[in-house]
Amino acid sequence: MNNISEDILERVRNGDAEAFSYVVEVCQTPVFNLCSRMLYNAAEAEDAAQETFWKAWKNISKYDQNRPFSTWILAIAAHHCIDLQRKKRVPETEIDETMEEIIPDSTLRPDQEMIKNDEEAQIQNMLKKLNETDRAAVILRYWYEFSDREIAENLGISESAVKSRLFRARRQLATIWEEQLQPLQEY
Repeated sequence: MNNISEDILERVRNGDAEAFSYVVEVCQTPVFNLCSRMLYNAAEAEDAAQETFWKAWKNISKYDQNRPFSTWILAIAAHHCIDLQRKKRVPETEIDETMEEIIPDSTLRPDQEMIKNDEEAQIQNMLKKLNETDRAAVILRYWYEFSDREIAENLGISESAVKSRLFRARRQLATIWEEQLQPLQEY
């Protein structure tokens, strides 16, 4: 996503639909992945990604050129997903298997691939137990490697709130992990 030149972005700001198509092509996978991690439903993630690009197109004049474009567009996606989750307020109880982004690695044996898929499903289930803002902070930090400042800007909270949310989320995830291991240790 960082290979979008200022020339392309300038063309987009001037209404060039072809340049924007290029931006969508470059950004579609990271935006969809963020949405799917936050919404746990492939169809909703696809809709959210499309809405993200629509919002970006409509608001390109608001893009601050001093910030990375990837940060800006992922922030739009994260906010949109948080808004969708707040509107629902009903927790999802199942993961749509079609949203799995794991592409089988041909170097993995079938048993290794199964373990990898199980671990990814476990992580997704653990993330579902976090509130929307904490989940967004964790995803932006550990999947997209955003700094505290970038997360704060994207979520509209202070850097100290980001640190607190990440600390609380890590502690909650550790507790969930230990609870999942407890039944296994009894055997």
